[in-house]
Amino acid sequence: MIGPFMTPEILARIATARAARDLSDLARQAVATTAETTSPAERIRRARELRELTNQLVDLVVLAESFGGASWEEITAALGRRDPGTVRREFAGDIADWGGKSEEELERAAEGYEALDQWYARHREDQDPEGSTPVADLLNRH
Repeated sequence: MIGPFMTPEILARIATARAARDLSDLARQAVATTAETTSPAERIRRARELRELTNQLVDLVVLAESFGGASWEEITAALGRRDPGTVRREFAGDIADWGGKSEEELERAAEGYEALDQWYARHREDQDPEGSTPVADLLNRH
């Protein structure tokens, strides 16, 4: 058992951390292939992968913030959009899916979160926020 307070918000924040890690790894790989001889189509495909993962990251942040109590007006403004009703409807299915999970399902989906803290500890640089266990800290604060 992960903890007594596993919620859709916490799971969305863990999923956000996973997506951020994956985006970071993919971006680092893009830097590594800078001098690689490849086709324009392959370079564009790789860049599209980065964009798609970035979009997924934004969607996960929206889910987490909505579960955390942010208003749709606030979320809509942060997205640079105009109609909170439209934004709310766009996320309604995901919110229903995530919000309808049992605590057992939420805990299973969060398994392996420790690897995120380990990844952060390996990649942390001096200018990064203090702390070496941001995901465990999230679980402990609730």
